[in-house]
Amino acid sequence: MLFEKVKSKFKAVYIVITLTISCIIPETVYSQTPDSSAENSLDLPPEIINNSPVLQKWMKGVPDVLEDINHDPSFRTRVGIGYAEFPSTEHDGGLHISVDDIFIGRTGLTISGDYETSFGKRDAGGVNLQYYVLPLGYYVNVAPVLGYRSISTNNYSEDGVNIGGKIIFPLSRSGAADISVSHTFISPGDDDEVGVTNVSFGYAVTKQIRLATEIEKQNSRVKKDSQFSLMLEWMP
Repeated sequence: MLFEKVKSKFKAVYIVITLTISCIIPETVYSQTPDSSAENSLDLPPEIINNSPVLQKWMKGVPDVLEDINHDPSFRTRVGIGYAEFPSTEHDGGLHISVDDIFIGRTGLTISGDYETSFGKRDAGGVNLQYYVLPLGYYVNVAPVLGYRSISTNNYSEDGVNIGGKIIFPLSRSGAADISVSHTFISPGDDDEVGVTNVSFGYAVTKQIRLATEIEKQNSRVKKDSQFSLMLEWMP
């Protein structure tokens, strides 16, 4: 009689262990396919998940939000080409080519360069380094600017060290829209010093293509010049 009771208890324990293992094994196999698991648990159509980078990122694992804020930029590298008009030079038209914010590793240091020409009366171009001092994921950032710039007009020309500052307002992450304002001085402290103020706005029409406008003012002792550009930008 006692043997039967012990046998019955062992049988019950065996059944519990078997059921536990049977529950654990499918879940383990299931967890190895995160895409299917996420789709089933979220109960969303596959096309919604495929079109959402945020959902895809969370499906792979919980992201380090603080790391993203510090190192994942809320603005992107842009390569642009477009039409430039020079209102202060009889509204001459020309070409504007630019490359903005090529990131140096996962740091706030970037390289930018541009060239504008009216094919005769106005030319300007240069290369700058910017160092964004706030975490790259913020919706506002500031950077000191240091580089070289050359300008040429009918009335004067100047080239030399270009130094100043820049502030950028990324209105949406991934380069969808942003506003930036910069002010620099060419050959600061010299008699021929030139101040350059630049305001630009960009808006994405696809994941990699943006339309951008830019207004620039050049202030020298000789003359004040202006420029307006309409750009088509590609985000690599």
